[in-house]
Amino acid sequence: MKIQIFSKLFLVGLLVAFSTQSCTNLDETPFSELTDETFPTTEEQFISALGATYTSLYGFANHGGIFSLQEVSSDEIMIPQRGSDWFDGGIWLRVHRHQFTKDEGAVAGGWNFLYGGVNNCNRVIALFETLVAEGKTDPTQAAGFIGEVKVLRALFYYWLMDAYGNVPIVTSFADAEPNPPTKSRTEVFTFIENELKTNVPNLSKKVDGSTYARMNYYVGQMLLAKLYLNAEVYTGTPRWSDAVAACDEVINSGLYSIEGNYFANFNARNETSKENIFVIPYDRNQAQGFNLPAMTLHYSSQETFNLTFQPWNGYCTLQEFYESYSDDDVRKGVYGDQKVRGNFHAGPQYKSNGVDPILDSSADDPGGPELVFDPAVNALEPNAHRQAGARVGKFEFVSGATENLDNDFPIFRYGDAVLMKAEALWRMNSGSAEALTLVNQIRTRAGVAEFTSLTADNLLAERGREMFYEGWRRQDLVRFGKFTAPWAFKNASEACKTLFPIPAEQIQANPNLVQNPCF
Repeated sequence: MKIQIFSKLFLVGLLVAFSTQSCTNLDETPFSELTDETFPTTEEQFISALGATYTSLYGFANHGGIFSLQEVSSDEIMIPQRGSDWFDGGIWLRVHRHQFTKDEGAVAGGWNFLYGGVNNCNRVIALFETLVAEGKTDPTQAAGFIGEVKVLRALFYYWLMDAYGNVPIVTSFADAEPNPPTKSRTEVFTFIENELKTNVPNLSKKVDGSTYARMNYYVGQMLLAKLYLNAEVYTGTPRWSDAVAACDEVINSGLYSIEGNYFANFNARNETSKENIFVIPYDRNQAQGFNLPAMTLHYSSQETFNLTFQPWNGYCTLQEFYESYSDDDVRKGVYGDQKVRGNFHAGPQYKSNGVDPILDSSADDPGGPELVFDPAVNALEPNAHRQAGARVGKFEFVSGATENLDNDFPIFRYGDAVLMKAEALWRMNSGSAEALTLVNQIRTRAGVAEFTSLTADNLLAERGREMFYEGWRRQDLVRFGKFTAPWAFKNASEACKTLFPIPAEQIQANPNLVQNPCF
């Protein structure tokens, strides 16, 4: 069980059940057990009601939705078709090649997940505002919680804008338009910016158990930093100095710092990390949804970690991405030594004793060869080798782990704040000494030689090495103009593929939506 105050409040007994995948139409009303007769009047009840909005995040790191789209469409993750496994109608082959269509289930799933979060936020905001209007709760107390939920809603809208571009802005719950019109990406950007500038200054500046896994002032600043770092992509107008200012609010607070051990941020018990600013507080019993070991490990890896389930043998990295790390980079890990933590599992794999090799057994070959994760992937389809591809090892897989991890997933991390500020400074002045110093803080922690200068290529590569499998690679590639470039098993793609399509089912349901180009 997590020790954080907030986690306990919404994970144990006070959790309100919602379905974040059910919002196929924007006017669909999620189920709620909260009413103005039962909640909230005390601070504890307010926080319990907030839990309903945060639990909307639990599906984020699972397979098949917005996170999978972001990762598999980038150059750091692929899901090869391994014979009869992982064809899945060809969806992940198309996502990898940027041939995705408006009919993809994952495209619809990502949209539904994010609007499910928006709708849950709108419902709770409406509840709080109704209680204030009826004189049933203290307006000052309610205002703080309303602001917190609005900032969380801004995060959902940020992901929507980043992935889908022009989307409807829905802020009402009971009186929502049945067919809300599309807003341009610039309009959505302005809405998010205004929401953050209005509400973030009023959020708590505490960094302790009471704000863990909640929107506080510094989480809001990280979201502003992301917004401004990518402003030129979203609106055509760069906002580099604003990105620096937002990063400085976090960096200069003195409340966060670079962890001496990179992997302390991704341990099974990572709630004490000095670097994680906002996380999804997963718990294998009470807050399920982080299924990484199932998604990436080989079937026989069950013996390596004494897993309680058999993995699916899917997600792996591309050889070029794996080899972008030098062998002395502590983030890479050690080929064939599973006892040394690394971003990857590569090379010979052993049983939990670290000595006896495990076998790639199958029904056709019960003995099977020894299991060796080969960073070189022989093919994307139809017969990628069962052992092809280094696997994701960034998050700790403890012995006896279940399909659902206990590790809290970092959405915003201090190391990212450092790199974002460095990039913004570099874009304003490519010879910035401060930018170089900031990037070298990250490289020093990784145990590799400092850069002597910054270029677009080494800055993007360093972001890739540091932020691997944290959901930002697609966005980084777009910002650096590299997303449509060719990479393994993918030709150069059209510029319009920097956005996912509006799901076909949404277009059919709402005639006021406008489809993105080339779909």
